[in-house]
Amino acid sequence: GKCTTDHISMAGPWLKYRGHLENISGNLFLGAVNAFTDAVGEGKDQLDGTTKSFPDIAKHYHEAGQPWIAVGDENWGEGSSREHAAMEPRFRGAKAILVRSFARIHEANLKKQGVLPLTFADPSVYDAIGEDDRISVVGLSELADGKPVDLVLTKPDGTTVSFQANHTMSPEHIEWFKAGSALNIIKASRKKSRQPNRAPPSREPGGAPGARRADRRVLAVGLRHGRSPAPGAQRPARSLVGRRLLRAPHFRT
Repeated sequence: GKCTTDHISMAGPWLKYRGHLENISGNLFLGAVNAFTDAVGEGKDQLDGTTKSFPDIAKHYHEAGQPWIAVGDENWGEGSSREHAAMEPRFRGAKAILVRSFARIHEANLKKQGVLPLTFADPSVYDAIGEDDRISVVGLSELADGKPVDLVLTKPDGTTVSFQANHTMSPEHIEWFKAGSALNIIKASRKKSRQPNRAPPSREPGGAPGARRADRRVLAVGLRHGRSPAPGAQRPARSLVGRRLLRAPHFRT
């Protein structure tokens, strides 16, 4: 059913935790309606079979290192452009969101957070997904612009249903996904730009690396102060120094 950004990440008193992902993730899907039970904000934890709040389930998956995806209906993420509605799923380990359709801004926010937004190529597959099914996203290493993604739905009795999903990921978005988020790309590029460019050690003809370095420094200082080396003395050389396969449980709303 309907799942706005407020269903995904409630506002109100939760906004005081905007600077703390662990705390604000306590509201993740707290307003979402469970498509299997019609309960609000709770579902079945597929790791231990118990019924818990969606925030507690997501936290359990996160702490257990279990990737997961959320499954939704039409216009997922409509409403405000609340970025925490994309940040919290990524923080808790969501790898993809699979829906019938997306609200445009929320889809863009998911891409920036390194979460793969997928839409059913055949929207009727949504109704075939059961609460205890497993969804495998196949061939993520071959994710490419304009290429549909293959998925496999595995039922509790072992039977499978293969289907496809579409995406609008550009080559740049795919790099964000592989890096875990757009911010990780920026962080890596800044770290690289801060690394000093080290010149290779100079070598005097016939000598070891760095040989006569002190002599060259003295000559350079002499030249800098207007003094020339003695006739016949060797001039210093110009110095360069200083210059996968994803198999996961799911939420469905």
